[in-house]
Amino acid sequence: MKSQAQKAADFAALHERGCFVIPNPWDRGTARLLAGLGFRALTTTSAGYARALGVSDYRAGREHVLAHVRDLASATDLPLAADLENGFGHSPEDCAETIRLGAEAGLVGGSIEDFTGDEQVIYDLAEAADRIRAAAEAAKALPFKFMLVARCENYLRGRPDLADTLARLQAYQDAGADVLYAPGVSTAEEIREICRGVDRPVNVLGGLGVKPLSVCELAELGVRRVSLGSWLHSAAMTAFVNAAQDESFGYVADLVGGAQLDQWLVEGAG
Repeated sequence: MKSQAQKAADFAALHERGCFVIPNPWDRGTARLLAGLGFRALTTTSAGYARALGVSDYRAGREHVLAHVRDLASATDLPLAADLENGFGHSPEDCAETIRLGAEAGLVGGSIEDFTGDEQVIYDLAEAADRIRAAAEAAKALPFKFMLVARCENYLRGRPDLADTLARLQAYQDAGADVLYAPGVSTAEEIREICRGVDRPVNVLGGLGVKPLSVCELAELGVRRVSLGSWLHSAAMTAFVNAAQDESFGYVADLVGGAQLDQWLVEGAG
């Protein structure tokens, strides 16, 4: 297995060239499958993992999430980042502690968002920037490069205000974030304006919009990183529900064979 420092260097380098897809596993098996399929880095899904525990998004809690991180970090040789929600607390110190604990668990990157977790509320800009600043200081104190992602949640929380979103991302950039992310932004015009308005790598949630932009199209707009959020987990659960209710067993003919799955698992383990 590569050292954490080696994984961190690999991860930082991915952000310096082109555009890459970073998919979101929710257990060791899906992490190894994604590694076996050739992806170069992974990041967790808060919603997918929470639902795998039998609870809704934002209900897993920091202790469970960190245990999940430790499990995934040892599953493959790939760099692992994580959705760290709002840092599991409202204070800047909570965010800093979550970054430190995440790094101890094996992360080489992670995101802190500006959604409070309470009734669709976004932190005030100054408070949100202070939280990112504390997380950035904790990340910079680590003995390896930790890619800190600052998330602006406006578009996911019923506030599709591009001007405010861009202002927030610029503030988070100034506070020390390494990557900027506004999940929910979907049009070429919005994404282009964000990429032009900041000087850090931009992450985009793929698959949104009436006609989702392809990875190549996103790269042409200036995007460096494309994550899949909970899409893979939702796709798997959709297939699970549909198959469970299919009394004709029509789905069996289209299944990926067990031997192929086992091969990808072996390849993904390194």
